[in-house]
Amino acid sequence: MDLDIKTTIVEQAAKAKQAAKKLALLSSAEKNKALYAMAHALETKTPTILKANTIDMENGRQKGLSAAVLDRLLLTTERIVQMADGLRQIAALNDPVGNGIMSHRRPNGLDIRCIRVPLGLIGIVYEARPNVTADAIGLCLKSGNAVILRGGSEAITSNKILSSILADAAYSAGIPEGAIQFVSITDHSAVDVMMRLNKYIDVIIPRGGAGLIKRVVENSSVPVIETGVGICHIYVDDKADTNMATKIIINAKTTRPAVCNSVETVLIHQDIADEFLPKLCDSLKEHKVEIRGCEKCRQICPDLKQATDEDWATEYGDLILSVKIVADVTEAIDHINTFGSGHSEAIITDSYQNALSFQQNVDAAAVYVNASTRFTDGNEFGFGAEIGISTQKLHARGPMGLEALTTMKYLIYGEGQIR
Repeated sequence: MDLDIKTTIVEQAAKAKQAAKKLALLSSAEKNKALYAMAHALETKTPTILKANTIDMENGRQKGLSAAVLDRLLLTTERIVQMADGLRQIAALNDPVGNGIMSHRRPNGLDIRCIRVPLGLIGIVYEARPNVTADAIGLCLKSGNAVILRGGSEAITSNKILSSILADAAYSAGIPEGAIQFVSITDHSAVDVMMRLNKYIDVIIPRGGAGLIKRVVENSSVPVIETGVGICHIYVDDKADTNMATKIIINAKTTRPAVCNSVETVLIHQDIADEFLPKLCDSLKEHKVEIRGCEKCRQICPDLKQATDEDWATEYGDLILSVKIVADVTEAIDHINTFGSGHSEAIITDSYQNALSFQQNVDAAAVYVNASTRFTDGNEFGFGAEIGISTQKLHARGPMGLEALTTMKYLIYGEGQIR
């Protein structure tokens, strides 16, 4: 490993860790002032941001990045306005820091309180989504945390200018100098360094594809919050409104196919497959979706591509959908619990009993009845912007808002008690 790379990142982490101590003590008003200043800076510096993004987009096209990845990478005036609005929405949210979690008095007279406090320094490792830069910085600051970010090489020009603009605005508004750090080193060894800095970084959150998340989870000595590989399913029950089912599936697959809450596999009850599958395929083909079906599906629609076991375990992130016919809700649940990633799953049904069984037995962060998986999102859940969608079970699960970026502290008041 290049010692210069390690030295640079260690210095950045040390500065951020020192700033985190001061940041944790700021009032809500002080943090909100910075968030509004950051939002204003994004809007006033829009031409500069778009110019930087044009460079990344051109480099991406030359590298042959897919349309889905280029869509994630693209910034427009409208998207920058949305990023700024996201920061203002974070400012409007209740500050979790200092909130009471529990309080009680022990028989020996000790008063014990538990409150929320910041985690400290949060490391974010992510890929080609510049909007994550603004969301992550905003959420970390509001929850009293310093942040060190390392974005993917595809968005390096956009992320460097975004982090610089946001940091300058935050510091001018009173945020401690050094609280926002962006690692501009694109070499993969930069992530290796961050994963070993448990002296400075309190938690690391990877956002991106399965490869990135697996690498961080398996190699980090810093505690990891595992986020969002989204192998999401929609099961269409024999008691389903099939028009509703089609509408939901089209929404869940085609609105933003590259995001983690997009549906990747549709399961169809065998009793409605003959009638429903051809209609669904026609609708999907109108949206240019490639469909891969099981053998039973291909007997009904022979033009479908053959689905393999690998397809059931794949997050396509593209206009590709696998389809399987199942015997009943029990087989659908078994399939989901075998191949799902614990992200978002949905059942389309008019049967209360089947809906209840599905929600009770499916192991996922978000389980829907008669709604699109695309709603698994911090804003849609009312949390404001999100730091990611956790698919693990410890500390945080599902869309991670401000509370997920805090931990607890016990405050004990005594009058000379000894044990």
